[in-house]
Amino acid sequence: MTSDTILLGAAGPAAQHLNLRRANRHGLITGATGTGKTVTLRVMAEGFAERGVPVLLTDVKGDLAAISRPGEPVPAFAARAEQIGLHDYRRRGYATRYWDVLGKRGHPVRATVSDLGPLLLARLLGLNDTQEGVLAMAFAVADDQGLALLDLKDLRAMLNFLAAHAAELAADYGGVSKASLGAIQRRLLGLEREGGSAFFGEPALDVRDLMARDGDGEAPINVLDARDLMAQPKLYACVLLWLLSELFEELPEIGDPERPVLAVFFDEAHLMFERAPGALLEKVEQAVRLIRSKGVGLYFVTQTPADIPEAVLGQLGNRVQHALRAYTPRERKAVRAAAQAFRANPAFDAERVIGELGVGEALVSTLDAKGVPGMVERTLIRPPSSRTGTLPDAERRSLVAAGEFAGRYDTPLDRESAHEILQARAARREQAAASPQARGPVRATRGGGARGRSRQGLVETLAKSLARGIGSSLGRRLVRGLLGSLSRR
Repeated sequence: MTSDTILLGAAGPAAQHLNLRRANRHGLITGATGTGKTVTLRVMAEGFAERGVPVLLTDVKGDLAAISRPGEPVPAFAARAEQIGLHDYRRRGYATRYWDVLGKRGHPVRATVSDLGPLLLARLLGLNDTQEGVLAMAFAVADDQGLALLDLKDLRAMLNFLAAHAAELAADYGGVSKASLGAIQRRLLGLEREGGSAFFGEPALDVRDLMARDGDGEAPINVLDARDLMAQPKLYACVLLWLLSELFEELPEIGDPERPVLAVFFDEAHLMFERAPGALLEKVEQAVRLIRSKGVGLYFVTQTPADIPEAVLGQLGNRVQHALRAYTPRERKAVRAAAQAFRANPAFDAERVIGELGVGEALVSTLDAKGVPGMVERTLIRPPSSRTGTLPDAERRSLVAAGEFAGRYDTPLDRESAHEILQARAARREQAAASPQARGPVRATRGGGARGRSRQGLVETLAKSLARGIGSSLGRRLVRGLLGSLSRR
């Protein structure tokens, strides 16, 4: 095995590798439950980390967290290593960081309301087109009036502001119905009760921390615990799409590097695309295509290729197909489609073999050095080096407490933003109305004061923290545009 490839397994005497120079061309791991997808994901993550490529993987069942610990002696794994000629097989753990949107099993992962933008928020809240337009109007008014939207109470305050000043704002932004505002407020209340408010706020995650290295030749593996998020599939999907937009913004263009700068594994990837509107799917396709030149490799893990939109599926060059069982016409059609996606091997019928594969076997096709898909091969996947199964909570807590980011993200930050500013404005209006020298009501004008303050407020809204400053404000607007979520002005 060379330093520019990852050993996936062996097809008879021939080893099957993933070429790191083509690992940013994305990939797909599919198969029925219990056929070995998770082991394949683990093997690939270990290989990336060993070759200096940071990894982010979503853990939806809790069975990936133990990648930090050496594997237990498993006779079947030892036998498989011998069978594929892996004579240097050893059990070991990997440097691992733990993250959790809800902050229960890792460092909290947060984003500001402004980071997501109105389109992703509208999808998260399940809004119709009219309600989505009202939400976009809230973002536009906030930008123009220098009001930072950081958490859900900021957004709620902004919606209340629209309701109170609908008449004054109508000339510049159009009318808004109280029914639409009420519907959005009710959806926000439901989101808060589901725990979604934990995701919105500061300190927001700096995605560059996912790639921070400890100085040696290996790279860290970041485990995002998503067990609780599985009960909230819309929130889970929005977190993943937000991560895509953040990576696109923060990373420079580098073309095709010697190896990726980050490998991301999205387990249960179908949740990203279920019930997504066509316009959003188009933008996700653009993000998947464009992020390749940032040196990021995306790997989608799900049951069948049919779970992934065709436009996205066409961007996935490295493929591992575990067994699929076909008992119905629809399932047989899915198996046929999966087989036809591979470059045919005259030695066997891929459609028939997909139904015959045992646990730990897969059909594998990866891109060669020239970017050409390799001929599909029936492959025995190599055994993982790390511990399979779950990691005890006490053991995880000790690792989180001793981690390099302990204390950096754990304490919420609530700086002055739309909620506090609007409360202060309301208090001043009340004082002015009660004063004998009052000059009349304060009109909610577009701009909210001096233009300089409005522009400064826009930067504050878009920046995730003061340290990131104006340098990322342009990037934020570009990313909103890429994902179709730039505020309507």
